[in-house]
Amino acid sequence: MHAPVRTDFRPAVLADVPAVVALVESAYRGESGRRGWTTESDLLDGQRTDAAGVAALLDQADSMVLLAERDGVLLASCHVERRGDCGYFGMFAVDPARQGGGLGRAVLAEAERIAREEWRCRAMHMTVIVQRAELIAWYERRGYRRTGEFQPFPYGDERFGIPRRDDLRFEVLRKEFAGVPA
Repeated sequence: MHAPVRTDFRPAVLADVPAVVALVESAYRGESGRRGWTTESDLLDGQRTDAAGVAALLDQADSMVLLAERDGVLLASCHVERRGDCGYFGMFAVDPARQGGGLGRAVLAEAERIAREEWRCRAMHMTVIVQRAELIAWYERRGYRRTGEFQPFPYGDERFGIPRRDDLRFEVLRKEFAGVPA
C-alpha cells in the first residue's frame, strides 16, 4: 500500500482556463482519454468543453472550478456549484495517467466538503450519462444513489460533443449529507 501523496486544492482563476480545458479534453476524448477509464470516446466525438465554457463557470455566482495540484502541476479538476440547498458536481477530470490511485476520491471528497461545510448544502447531485455504468458504480460506492430522474442529452449542441449514438441521456445521482443543520 502506498502512502497518500500530498495534494493541494485551490479554486481556479482565469489564467488556469487553458490548463483546465486541456485536462478535461485529455480525460474524456481521443486517444489520451483511452489511457484512463473515464473516457467517453466510444460515446462522443468532438470537444468536452472549451475555454469560454470554463471561463463562464469562474464568473458564475456560487460556482467554483476546483483544482488539485502537486508541486504546481495540475492533476485533476471539477466544477462545484451551489444550487439552493444542494451542491452540484460536474466536469470532473483526472489526468488519465494518474487515474486509479485515489486522486479522484480525494477530489470528490474535497468538493463534498466545500458543499457541506462552506456552503451548508444538505446534499450533492450530479448528472452522468446512463451508458457509463462503470462510472455510476464508482459513484455508488462513494454514497451516491441513482434517483431515476433523467435529463436529455443536448443533441445538436456541439459544445458538449458529437454523439456517436442516438440513445444518450443523463441520470441524476444524489448523495445526502448527514448532520447539516437547516
